[in-house]
Amino acid sequence: MTSLPPESPTPAAELPHYKLRLFITGSTPRSTRAIENLRKICEENLDGRYELEVIDVYERPETTRELQIVATPTLVKVLPEPLRRIIGDLSDELKVLAGLDLAPRQSRRS
Repeated sequence: MTSLPPESPTPAAELPHYKLRLFITGSTPRSTRAIENLRKICEENLDGRYELEVIDVYERPETTRELQIVATPTLVKVLPEPLRRIIGDLSDELKVLAGLDLAPRQSRRS
């Protein structure tokens, strides 16, 4: 009877790269909170495997048309597919992780 080798973590090269767009309206407290919350979540969960573009819809209103942005802040996960939208200040980490198709840190480490 042979035993299987223990599961090793997936090498970073095989993990998906995330392309994220965060739509905000100016430098309001809600926009600032969304940026801070998202950066913290990305740093803790994506290990540098992400590209984040912060778009101020006051400065670039044309960018809202393509992705049909109707409220801000809105996070759009462009890659990996499927495209997902998360609206709000991104303070609910579990909701953000679910929207990014990521498991919470505790369950990924166990």
